[in-house]
Amino acid sequence: MTTRWLTPEEQRAWRAYIAGSLLLEDTIDRNLQQDTGMPHLYYSILANLSEAPEGGLRMTELAEQSKITRSRLTYAVGRLEKDGLVRREGCPSDKRGSIAVLTEQGMAVLERAAPGHVATVRAALFDRLTPEQVRQLEEIFGGIADALQADDARSAQDDVPWRRRSPKP
Repeated sequence: MTTRWLTPEEQRAWRAYIAGSLLLEDTIDRNLQQDTGMPHLYYSILANLSEAPEGGLRMTELAEQSKITRSRLTYAVGRLEKDGLVRREGCPSDKRGSIAVLTEQGMAVLERAAPGHVATVRAALFDRLTPEQVRQLEEIFGGIADALQADDARSAQDDVPWRRRSPKP
């Protein structure tokens, strides 16, 4: 098999993506830690729950929306539950499933954190882009996400994060 090396232009684009995405995530995470004491992942979980009907989602659906493994979600929800920001309930339609539900305290924390989070995202990303670049950003990453998820749907390996099994010791 012959390796298709990246062209110089592709290499520059790849490195720019890596640097930009890591610095952006670090900026968002650092500001949320300072403002709320929670990492970006936890904020995202609370935000996903706040947008769900009745503030709750099955854990598998929440993992899919968060784009993380079920084991990572279980750990994060456990921490949020310990802090009183979410609670778990049994799933009425599937006795093995569980639902994560945003508590009133969790909603209050989210409402306090949201203005600072939005200001950080705006300053770090959107204020640096033209409206055309914002449209392109959505088109590019929406297309990538759709393609990767479609690839997985055709694959028997279930290799998107929320479907991965934890490695056996």
